[in-house]
Amino acid sequence: MTRIIICRHGNTFDKGDVITRVGARTDLPLSISGIEQARGLAKYFDAGMSQFNFNLAFCSSLLRTYQTADFILTSGHGVKDLNILDFLTEIDYGQDENKPEADVVARLGKKAISLWDEQALPPEGWNVQPELLTQSWKEFFAKHQNHKGDILVVTSNGIARFALDAVDEIATDAPRKLRTAAFGIVEIENGLSTLTAWDIRASKIGNLI
Repeated sequence: MTRIIICRHGNTFDKGDVITRVGARTDLPLSISGIEQARGLAKYFDAGMSQFNFNLAFCSSLLRTYQTADFILTSGHGVKDLNILDFLTEIDYGQDENKPEADVVARLGKKAISLWDEQALPPEGWNVQPELLTQSWKEFFAKHQNHKGDILVVTSNGIARFALDAVDEIATDAPRKLRTAAFGIVEIENGLSTLTAWDIRASKIGNLI
């Protein structure tokens, strides 16, 4: 059986910071709380203390995903090299890129944000291709369906949600929005992909978003 852990990167803002809509064109590092979240993930997935042992790992080119993955992989896993996949890079929020979240909500309205968070329907002006992202996830699952072992994938909120459309079955509660430093598990056996966990957090540290 192939097991793929899809993890969202840690926080890029701390309590008291002005939270902005961070997308593909805003390459922020992990914040202090984000580093603590990443350390929490490393402890949770420790190869010597848990049931997980990653022998293949992927992230986007964005620093926040690389840093999160790097923390996880220092905890005794079989792979040390990170593979960069372009499709894992966060979406482009268009004119809302890196704008304060309050300004984004004021422009789009709460309903548009809710539709994005609950149904993955992109608001007007965002550069998102849902069909292409879903297909990219499907191709990723198909390519690695015969891999023996655990695969780590670290990506962003706007990308992770489309994995839900790419699996064959969903066997758990699965809100579209994956919180910072939360993860899901896709298990593939005999060509059938099943989402068995989603939006699980290793710790409650840094619960900003």
